[in-house]
Formats: sequence, structure tokens, C-alpha cells
Amino acid sequence: MVAHIKTDRGILKYILLTLITCGIYSLWFIYDLAKDVNIMCEGDGKKTAGLLKMFLLTLVTCGIYGIYWWISIADRMYLNGSRYNVPVPNKGSSVLLWMLLGFFCFAPLLYVAMYQVIENANTLATAYNERGFGV
Repeated sequence: MVAHIKTDRGILKYILLTLITCGIYSLWFIYDLAKDVNIMCEGDGKKTAGLLKMFLLTLVTCGIYGIYWWISIADRMYLNGSRYNVPVPNKGSSVLLWMLLGFFCFAPLLYVAMYQVIENANTLATAYNERGFGV
């Protein structure tokens, strides 16, 4: 699938738009991120769950699937960096660490995990677009 992938995702934009839209933007963000990751990582034998599956499984598992989703999306982008010969900065284990610190110590640290996922997405999207896949 050929598509131009956004490279301008940012944590400040995410926080502000989520606040302004009373959380609706965060749902759009998850939908859009999953779609873009599936495009960029196509051919790796995996598929990132979309918004509906992620939301429902997160509810059923009392939040555990949501954590798994963020870790796996970070790992998937990290592993696919080698396909584009670009170092993707953060692994899923780093995202997990910041999420746990956010849950148990200081909630704003959750945004560090979100920042890492956004950095991975921007790095991989830039490489994807530069190679002419994102025409």
C-alpha cells in the first residue's frame, strides 16, 4: 500500500488536542497511528490492532491489553527500523518502564512513554517517505 505517512506527530499537540476535544483526539490518534504503523511495517508478518479491538480488549482486561498494545507498537517500529536502515530510538521495554513509573509513581511520566512512541513513529515515517514508499 502506498501512502504518505505523517512525520509531524508531537506530544504537545497530542496533549493539547486531547484536552480541547475532551479525549476524542486521543481515539483518533490511536486509530491513525495503528493505520500508519500497519502501512510502514507491512510485510513483517504482524498486524497492529486498530482502535476498536484495542479499546474493547483494554476494557475487558482492565487496562492490561492497552499496556501491551503500546509496548508492541513500539517494539514493532523498533524492529522495522532495520528494514529502512534507520535507528528507531525506543524499544517496547523502555515504553513499559515509563508506563510503570507513570502508573505507580508520577502519572505525567506516562507522557514520556507516549513521547517515545511518537518519536518511533516519526523516525520510521521519515525513512518510509524518503525511500519513496510514501508518494
